[in-house]
Amino acid sequence: MSSGFTRRQLVLAALAANAVRPMPGRWAGIPAFVLGWPVSELAPQLLGATLADTAAELTVRRRTSKPSAVGLVAAAATAGLLGYAIVRSRRVGNELHDALSQSIGEDYTAVLDLPGPIDFRLPRGSVARPFHFRQHDVEVLRHVPYTEGGRRARLDIYRPRDTDLSKAPVLIQVHGGGWTIGTKEQQGLLLMNRMAQQGWICVSANYRLAPKHSFPTQIVDVKRAIAWVHENIDQYGGDPSYVVITGGSAGGHLASLAALTPGLKEYQPGFEDSDTSVSACVSFYGVYDLAGLTETRSSVDVRDMFAGPWLFRKDPQTDLDDFVQASPLANVDEHTPDFFVIHGANDTLAPVHEARVFVETLRERSNATVTYAELPGAQHAFEVFSSIRSQHTIAAVQRWLQWHRATDQAS
Repeated sequence: MSSGFTRRQLVLAALAANAVRPMPGRWAGIPAFVLGWPVSELAPQLLGATLADTAAELTVRRRTSKPSAVGLVAAAATAGLLGYAIVRSRRVGNELHDALSQSIGEDYTAVLDLPGPIDFRLPRGSVARPFHFRQHDVEVLRHVPYTEGGRRARLDIYRPRDTDLSKAPVLIQVHGGGWTIGTKEQQGLLLMNRMAQQGWICVSANYRLAPKHSFPTQIVDVKRAIAWVHENIDQYGGDPSYVVITGGSAGGHLASLAALTPGLKEYQPGFEDSDTSVSACVSFYGVYDLAGLTETRSSVDVRDMFAGPWLFRKDPQTDLDDFVQASPLANVDEHTPDFFVIHGANDTLAPVHEARVFVETLRERSNATVTYAELPGAQHAFEVFSSIRSQHTIAAVQRWLQWHRATDQAS
């Protein structure tokens, strides 16, 4: 009996089960994410590995040892779970199209310059090369300073190569990482490269990190980057009158907060009069409640066990107003820009309940166009690399951005 095969398949079966239905429990969020996120998005590769391992067990290894019944049952379970995950991912394209149709109209594609009907087929090689991001027709200008400081005060600019740009729409990307880690080179790469290919200019900015730099340093830096874009992006071919912001996780929080607080003096020390407005926001699996406003156990835990001691370095019991002001959920009003909110139903780091409440609040309190896509089976950070789900999602975001740009120009 092949004990190695049995162990591998039992482990894979457990990982696949966690990917489909994440481990429950108050303390399971981080391990459920770490173990489930790559399995969910790399399901085709893992299914191929499982089938190859099983075929070897039944042929080559059979000559020297009896096939493991337990291992074969585990392999069958793994294949079934991974197959289910793949099927669910393949449905995302249609689900996203339905979300767009419901929020911005069934005829939204009429304003897009499409060569034909919407094609939900994946780009060739996109799933086979999950970590391939660079595009030969996109140039990247690295480490442009947007304020005084070191490497955390730098940004990268993605734009079409060998193209004379003028008044190109601008997308600002804010990286995540729990406000404590991450860099401008690590996230948003699929979206930025895709939009650059469509003639957009994309800006990815670093910001200073906690706990060395306590909040609101992070949002101040993001706003400095927005102000820099308004003042300088025309030199790179961009249109400073049309700027959209995006980000994931902590980046989703910062992008949303920046979109909701243009000109807020507390977050713009020394540049109070600078333009930090944006035309729209696309938030991926963001954090919208740092003050426990939703009164869920997860939001209270984030406030008391992480945001207080690590991000703000303040006691929420005595300085709660600072936590409220930093919560996008508390900053929605009738002047809110348009939002596209995207969240995974299986997210164990930023529970989907917060996104639902945030979207409901946007729709109740603002005059904004609000699009919401809740993706079944998706964990946190699902679009960091290329997968079936991430490619469908980025394609939908592209359509939403192009629709928004077209309607903005027409108004």
